[in-house]
Amino acid sequence: MRARTIPHVEYEVLNWVLDNIEVHDLEREMVPTGDKIAQDRFDKGVASVANLINNMIQRRLHKIPEEHPDFEVKE
Repeated sequence: MRARTIPHVEYEVLNWVLDNIEVHDLEREMVPTGDKIAQDRFDKGVASVANLINNMIQRRLHKIPEEHPDFEVKE
């Protein structure tokens, strides 16, 4: 699909990041084996960042091309 607008590219990049970035290597660095507190913090931090990215995606749905399968009319 051709990049039609800057928000369209932003939307596709954000979706790609959410779908393709693995944090397992980072988790191994930040969470010592058996450290439940660090694991809980890491899991909550990852969930928070995923939520931020999802919010950014949602704010672009009305700006992507109308023929895009994820396009939504702004309420």
